[in-house]
Amino acid sequence: MRPYIVCIITFFGFFQLFGQNPLVSKDSLAQATWVNEQYQRMSLEERIGQLFMVSVTSDQKTSNANKIKELIKTHHIGGVIFSKGGPVRQARLCNEFQSVSKIPLLVGMDAEWGLAMRLDSTYAFPWNMTLGAIQDDNIVEKVGYRIGQHARRLGVHINFAPDIDINTNPKNPIIGNRSFGETRDVVTNKGIAFMKGMEKAGVLSSGKHFPGHGDTAVDSHKDLPLIPFSRERLDSLELYPFKKLIDQGLSSVMVAHLEVPSLEIKEGLPSSLSEQIISGILQEELGFQGLVFTDALNMKGASKFGTDGDVELAAFMAGNDILLMPENVSEAKNKLIKAYNDGKISEERLSLSVKKILMSKYKVGLHNYHSIKIENLYEDLNSREDDLIYEEAIENAITVVKNKFDLIGIKNLQNKKIAYVKFGDASNDAFFNALNKYAEVTQINGNNITEVKNQLSDYNLVIIGHHKSNDSPWKSYKFSDRELSWLQEISNLRTSNLILCVFAKPYALSAVSTFQNIDAVVVSYQNSKIAQTKTAELLFGAIPATGKLPVSAGADFKVGSGVQIKSLKRLGYSIPERVGLSSEGLKEVDKLVQHGLDSLMFPGVQVLVARKGKVVYNKSFGKPTYDANTKITNENIYDLASLTKILATLPMIMKMEEEGKIALNDTFEELIPDYSNTEIKNVTVLKALSHYGRLPAWIPFYVRTLDEDRKPSKEFYRSEPMPGFSVKVADHLYLTDAYNDSIYNRIGRQDLKSNRYRYSDVPYYVMKKYIEDTYGKKLNVLADDFLYKRIGANYTTYNPLEKFPKNKIVPSEEDNYYRYQTVQGYVHDMGAAMQGGVGGHAGLFSNANDIAKIMQMYLQNGYYGGTKFFESRTVKKFNTCYFCDKNVRRGVGFDKPQLEHSGPTCGCVSRKSFGHSGFTGTYTWADPEEEIVYVFLSNRTYPTASNTLLVKSGLRTRIQQAIYDSIVN
Repeated sequence: MRPYIVCIITFFGFFQLFGQNPLVSKDSLAQATWVNEQYQRMSLEERIGQLFMVSVTSDQKTSNANKIKELIKTHHIGGVIFSKGGPVRQARLCNEFQSVSKIPLLVGMDAEWGLAMRLDSTYAFPWNMTLGAIQDDNIVEKVGYRIGQHARRLGVHINFAPDIDINTNPKNPIIGNRSFGETRDVVTNKGIAFMKGMEKAGVLSSGKHFPGHGDTAVDSHKDLPLIPFSRERLDSLELYPFKKLIDQGLSSVMVAHLEVPSLEIKEGLPSSLSEQIISGILQEELGFQGLVFTDALNMKGASKFGTDGDVELAAFMAGNDILLMPENVSEAKNKLIKAYNDGKISEERLSLSVKKILMSKYKVGLHNYHSIKIENLYEDLNSREDDLIYEEAIENAITVVKNKFDLIGIKNLQNKKIAYVKFGDASNDAFFNALNKYAEVTQINGNNITEVKNQLSDYNLVIIGHHKSNDSPWKSYKFSDRELSWLQEISNLRTSNLILCVFAKPYALSAVSTFQNIDAVVVSYQNSKIAQTKTAELLFGAIPATGKLPVSAGADFKVGSGVQIKSLKRLGYSIPERVGLSSEGLKEVDKLVQHGLDSLMFPGVQVLVARKGKVVYNKSFGKPTYDANTKITNENIYDLASLTKILATLPMIMKMEEEGKIALNDTFEELIPDYSNTEIKNVTVLKALSHYGRLPAWIPFYVRTLDEDRKPSKEFYRSEPMPGFSVKVADHLYLTDAYNDSIYNRIGRQDLKSNRYRYSDVPYYVMKKYIEDTYGKKLNVLADDFLYKRIGANYTTYNPLEKFPKNKIVPSEEDNYYRYQTVQGYVHDMGAAMQGGVGGHAGLFSNANDIAKIMQMYLQNGYYGGTKFFESRTVKKFNTCYFCDKNVRRGVGFDKPQLEHSGPTCGCVSRKSFGHSGFTGTYTWADPEEEIVYVFLSNRTYPTASNTLLVKSGLRTRIQQAIYDSIVN
């Protein structure tokens, strides 16, 4: 045994000798008093009992738990390390154990990525290698802090983390993803950050596996790995993180079972039993004064070196303080007592370890022990805050290692036809669903590569996702031989670009023979739902790419590789707390919507809330009709009614204004010369779109096409299309082509109304005609080409039956006054129906997600997804109230907040906000100051438009108020 330098006379002398000990608490005098008092009261057996920490599983039989209780009562063990089981079971068992322990037990766990490393029903945070890709160490500290909070909530005092092994060997069977990386600086910096977070939460840290388990291909659970490197190499690499973490206050070190010839001259002796390595290097050379743990002594790397307590005695003699998971506590304890009585173990040596253990117990609060509270335990260990931290970590970890042609983030969606091919044996649903929030993406399946390639020939962008199990870091991560072959075959296609996304260890890439024809490669590290969702967001530019490889991934991608990509400012998807909203507050939205359903205001509804560029609430409620068997989903599409004005016609007017094809002071006669001799000739675009143009609210064009029985007249309609009757109004109802001229003639004959604010559909008939005449194309084609295809609004369309199955389209009315049928897939508005479903004022169908994209584009001053649709000055020009002094609140096309007490909003929005509502029960509003987009889509007109309960209740704006009430910062 190496001689210890000093005799410890008093505990104060202990403090003076060892200086800044990481186990010293802030109230060090009180700590010293408590430790000395406890030590003096203890018998020799009790003191030696403190050296043992035994393994417990909360899913074990009662008889096994009773054995642990007996160890506590009879052998006075100092601690337990919990393994498999569940949190509630563990908490109850821990309370039982603590109740029979004379001195409270020090409770440990291996929870490197959270309690889920060992327990069911608990939260799994990212693995260390994932954290190693993050460039902001503050995020790693947050993860460590949250894991520490979870541990403390469950009565765990020491977490055997962080793992600060440097994984320089990709074939390492036991470390791998548990390491922060292959370079000493990354491992050190991340290890310090993780440690600081955990210690901040009041949980002791443990650096492992000393002196470094990263460069071995042998699992020490099964055998004794050899570390054949020189002392110089070990000092510069493996030992480096331990030195730095010790300097930063590391609480404990776990010593591995490794054979290290350059540190221990005795051949075959494990480092965990080496006095030279533990007492000499760790404690004397590195100056470590914290707790020293053995790795589990039941592992083959140590257990084969003795029986009946010999290993435990050797471990203590080598300088370890706590003997972790001994094979036989009774035998080991007897060996230690005999060694003490024989003078082999001195009192000074025993008190050194026992008092460090007592110091640790004091520091974590065991001098004032409280049992674990069971109430709300599951909720506390699975919270919104956990999702927030996980999401932030994953966003910052995902690494783009190749991005040829700047393929990521994906732009110019109008030119993309995208296919997805799944590799791997784990779930891909979250990734595929997230991709389809941005563009139409088709999954390609096939039994052989020829079949797959034939299908892929129709696409110009292929995304391959390699999905491997996220259950643990030891699961398989490799491509199959077939997948490697398919990857090359697909990459060689001349018709498409290829993006490869790897939801597994970066090492998976080392098996790929060549990346020459793979245009972009993304490493997402894990296959969790959040990792899949965030990868899709990154591909489409909703979030930036900032991660860098913490390890080399074959010859092509060296450690530190990472292409930095800026966000294209597309909408992302998150949870309310990420953007300063309260999930609890938004539950009021659920209640209000349910009230609307219960009050028969509408059969079904979609509600979306986005803030700061992230959709945080997107829910569907109810059914398409009151008697339907299916529920509304986020993929159903609604008749938007007058939202068409700001989502179809207005964007085209804004575009024309920038191109000089229209001006706000242009008059109707300048737009349509046929109006030069009419009363409306001097109405300007500005006044008309501000609803200050003295025009009627609407003109019931359809009434004059009904016969005396108020049915569609045979003079104007046919049941089937034929020459001269091609305008499809509804099923088996075709209007004469000539009637479109009659509509515009009727508008031209219109008398001007009194000079006040009057909401009117009429200007949008005029705008539609001018737009179509100017460009020589229909409005639906123009809006689709200019906006919807480019922004990724794939659910937004006129005449949706041409694109979607009928059951995806929500019906708007049982029409008993014009069409005499269920209006489903055809525009509800009669005037727009008479224009073939394409009106300037109505006719557009969409879902909440697509509308949010367009409103977000407006909110971002005309920019979205890498495309500048409008100049910011244009958005500002049209979002200005020009006649507020005339008591006209409207902007140019956009509705604006009320000027007095009542109006189109909750009264809680900013003056800069804008939006619109629709007759069928739709509403959307955007607020630049709070960065909020709100969408409400319902079919309140089903089965009858006479149902005005939604309008009278003010439900849409009450929901808006609830959204604003949920703002927390």
